[in-house]
Amino acid sequence: MAKNHDSRVLAQNKKASHDYFIEDTIEAGIVLQGTEIKSVRNGKVQLRDAFVRIRNNEAWISNMHISPYEQGNRFNHEPLRSRKLLLHKKQINELIGKTKEQGFAIIPLKMYVKNGYAKVLIGIAKGKKKYDKREDLKKKEAKREVERAFKARQQY
Repeated sequence: MAKNHDSRVLAQNKKASHDYFIEDTIEAGIVLQGTEIKSVRNGKVQLRDAFVRIRNNEAWISNMHISPYEQGNRFNHEPLRSRKLLLHKKQINELIGKTKEQGFAIIPLKMYVKNGYAKVLIGIAKGKKKYDKREDLKKKEAKREVERAFKARQQY
């Protein structure tokens, strides 16, 4: 059986770039049970409130919602259970070192299927203050205004 060599984004945490400065990213595999992979491939995943914790030198993703599979039966999973992330020991030690610093958190950014396996892109992030968020919104609005003006100018 030939493996699929596509990389299709199934879920994205759009709120993450608004609330955090992303310092570094790491790709991690994820342990799924039963019908979870079918729900993931259908795009029934929400990363909005999810976060990563390190327990017993293992990375666990919590609060990630994977909807139960519609055609599933009594073997369906619990939507908000904690799921183990597959990382090397060196990567986990790096995450532990970064999160010891004040203000850093580990959050999932994207979930996708790569070569037939579900992957999660996690980011080491530092929380933004309210004034940082307002500044980002001002920059985004200014950029939109420039693009609108440029577009209107090209039409003539």
